[in-house]
Amino acid sequence: MVTTDWGPIIVAVVLFILLSPGFLFQLPARFRVVEFGNMGTSALSILVHAILYFCILTIVVVAIGVHVYSTKPDPVD
Repeated sequence: MVTTDWGPIIVAVVLFILLSPGFLFQLPARFRVVEFGNMGTSALSILVHAILYFCILTIVVVAIGVHVYSTKPDPVD
């Protein structure tokens, strides 16, 4: 029986949506350090959010080890 681990995929999609620059917050913003819900972006903001995305995704998937299986794992494997 083949099991698929959907944990990293679900975490990556949720983080991608939530950490899109300008959706919830923009760090750094144009006139302040942080702006909330302005739906704007800049090159530096994209870089900062990409670094945050990579760090949080790595911590959640590798260090914490989130696993969501589509079928029940076979105890024999």
